[in-house]
Amino acid sequence: MNDRPPLRGPCIGDDIEHCLCQTVARLRGLYVDTGDDRPDSLLRDYPDPTRVIEALRVLLDAMFPGRMFPNDIQGDELGVFLMRRLSLAWHLLRPEIEKALPFRTRTGSASGELSPLAEDPREESLRVIRALCESLPEVRTYLVDDVRAAYEGDPAALTFAEVQLAYPGLLAIASHRIAHLLYLQNVPIIPRIMSEWTHTQTGVDIHPGARIGRSLFIDHATGVVIGETSVIGDRVKLYQGVTLGARSFPLDAQGNPIKHIRRHPTVEDDVVIYANATILGGNTVIGHHSTIGGNVFLTHSVPPYSVVTMEHAHVRIKNAHQEFEAPPPPEFEI
Repeated sequence: MNDRPPLRGPCIGDDIEHCLCQTVARLRGLYVDTGDDRPDSLLRDYPDPTRVIEALRVLLDAMFPGRMFPNDIQGDELGVFLMRRLSLAWHLLRPEIEKALPFRTRTGSASGELSPLAEDPREESLRVIRALCESLPEVRTYLVDDVRAAYEGDPAALTFAEVQLAYPGLLAIASHRIAHLLYLQNVPIIPRIMSEWTHTQTGVDIHPGARIGRSLFIDHATGVVIGETSVIGDRVKLYQGVTLGARSFPLDAQGNPIKHIRRHPTVEDDVVIYANATILGGNTVIGHHSTIGGNVFLTHSVPPYSVVTMEHAHVRIKNAHQEFEAPPPPEFEI
């Protein structure tokens, strides 16, 4: 069965040039070029996503030389290599930051109201890119801890090189730590471009606003979602399919979601969250040294050293000769 929408309008039966002219005439009225932030705006003078992603890849290559691009760096050439990488990232990213800065909002609503910049956009973009570069040594120290956490937390990891080159969870964390620096500098749009590219590459969706401590390990990675106002402590381990999400959010007088309010959970130090667990709400705190079992759905806080599991369903096994119930799996013990 053909589910495609039927052809319509005067293009049917006409030559190609006439058909395209008719389509263009109908399309032109659907774009608005006022400079305002609107859903039907013409994307002109906006940040270039391709340059943003290229800059992110270059910065990731500076954090893990050889991870994003092939190279043959000798030890005495590392300083030159890093200078070239950071210079290229500066060249790619600074103009895009300048384009993004006018989109800073002055209200917490989704009204799209824009505030004028108090600073010159170029000077502000220079300040932001300087702050980003100055923070990269600290990012590198965090990432070394993240590599160690993955190696020590996964018995399948045989070398640190394997973790650095192959683990999607590490790539997701590294990208997030860079995007988060720009988020903290109140740079609009660009951190989300970075995080969504990372999402497509790794299957991990971390909003750039999430605050993440040291030594995070995301095992298997796929399907993990970490919301904007989430707070994650040190030495936390997440398995695939974990969601740290919002339970609900209030609306303003116009019915739009109110922005920049706390709506995602806090996960304290030394917590393990197993596969497909969902934890929701800005007031939900997972106390330190807790274990959250697989498939748990949690909307309230738990104290430190807790073990949270789902009530196991009965498993019925049937074959050609007999039918019986399998015993439930053993409970967690820590």
